[in-house]
Amino acid sequence: MDMGNQHPSISRLQEIQKEVKGVEQQVTGFSGLSDDKNYKRLERILTKQLFEIDSVDTEGRGDIQQARKRAAQETERLLKELEQNANHPQRLEIHTIFKEAQALVKEKIVPFYSGGNHVTDEFEEGIQDVILRLTHVKTGGKISLRKARYHTLTKICAVQEIIEDCVKRQPSLPLSEDAHPSVAKINSVMCEVNKARGTLIALLMGVNHNDTCRHLSCVLSGMMADLDALDVCGRTEIRNYRREVVEDINKLLKYLDLEEEADTTYAFDLGQNHSILKIEKVLKRMREIKNELLQAQNPPDLYLSCKTELQGLIGQLDEVSLEKNPCIREARRRAVIEVQTLITYIDLKEALEKRKLFVCEEHPPHKAVWSVLGNLSEIQGEVLSFDGNRTDKNYIRLEELLTKQLLALDAVDPQGEERCKAARKQAVKLAQNILSYLDLKSDEWEY
Repeated sequence: MDMGNQHPSISRLQEIQKEVKGVEQQVTGFSGLSDDKNYKRLERILTKQLFEIDSVDTEGRGDIQQARKRAAQETERLLKELEQNANHPQRLEIHTIFKEAQALVKEKIVPFYSGGNHVTDEFEEGIQDVILRLTHVKTGGKISLRKARYHTLTKICAVQEIIEDCVKRQPSLPLSEDAHPSVAKINSVMCEVNKARGTLIALLMGVNHNDTCRHLSCVLSGMMADLDALDVCGRTEIRNYRREVVEDINKLLKYLDLEEEADTTYAFDLGQNHSILKIEKVLKRMREIKNELLQAQNPPDLYLSCKTELQGLIGQLDEVSLEKNPCIREARRRAVIEVQTLITYIDLKEALEKRKLFVCEEHPPHKAVWSVLGNLSEIQGEVLSFDGNRTDKNYIRLEELLTKQLLALDAVDPQGEERCKAARKQAVKLAQNILSYLDLKSDEWEY
């Protein structure tokens, strides 16, 4: 239609839709909760646009009525998506876990507020458990959930780093104030830096409502200016002392930019992360080797070459940079298990092949253990091929088969023979590892 002859109501609806389109990306990526300021802002914008749409006069024309209906549906869709993002079960799970971390900080990190450096093992174990649980929150590839998980993990990992750095690496100080007049000022700044650590931790975890990141940034920048203004008179030890305190301040300033950095760099999108891409490349090759083995007419011919290449893949995974990201660490851990499980499968197949070559009298319990190992080898091959979840009938069948093999091993009486005891112990461990691997393959985890 010629824009010059377009009906004013249609033009108005197009203007409103353009404004709605302008906030669509913000809605899709919204990772907060329903009580956040940004949620209320977006909700207010979209609700206002709905009223604007409703006020458009259709003059009884069908084309304008349809255009108004489409505009209203699109705006309502975004309002619904905003509400779903804020109230998604996994988003609420992330918030619950974060609240636990907040409680740990409130209870255990009080010494930081007074410049102390004592942290209990209970806190370290608790915060590690929180990080592990967050890495296992399922996002289903949803941007809002990935952002929420990333932001939460980033804050908690930052707190962990700040505490570890303070406890493990103390500057080579304080120097005696008699050494030089500027030392007293550096000592004073150092004490303020220790207090700022506590304030920063409280801000990151949302347990300090009496300060702001902007104010803390100004305070830290002021400390930097004070240190820069000091005349150290070419004294190397004092210059080094000042440099260490400056480095501490720079580290704290870096943590204040976490939220903005996460949004602007799309760091939450691990699908494009270099380390994740390297892990995926290793897994792709591992799957190719696995398929070659499972489909080969004469698998023993491939055992040596496959094991050699798989061990090389383990080496590649060891070189993957974790970037202090627990999700990357978890992805690498799982990849190592995938590759190692295939190596174990080959090892067992080789052992069973070698055993066929030696026909001799054998202690009955020892023979019974080897019989179970033969069964485990066949089941492990099926587990390696399994590609489903825990509701699949095949998963339940494989779990039952492995449980039966554990019961069979439990029924073996070694009759005091140490060699048989050791063999049974190894077989039990193998069966348990295959069960754990089956669980890992079916838990639908994603980074």
